[in-house]
Amino acid sequence: MANLTELEVENLRHIIGGHATIANKLEDYAQNSTDPELKQILQNDAQAARQAQQQLMQFFQ
Repeated sequence: MANLTELEVENLRHIIGGHATIANKLEDYAQNSTDPELKQILQNDAQAARQAQQQLMQFFQ
């Protein structure tokens, strides 16, 4: 792990959790959407949130 302070680690955990929540909600909205264009937008945004989450997780390695 990089030389992160306790506060930085806590902030990262909070941000990572936020991205997970957003991704889950967007995936749920996409599943319930009947508009194909909106469904695709929601799926793309969910994927972007998951990618951001994974990138942030690299700070813990």
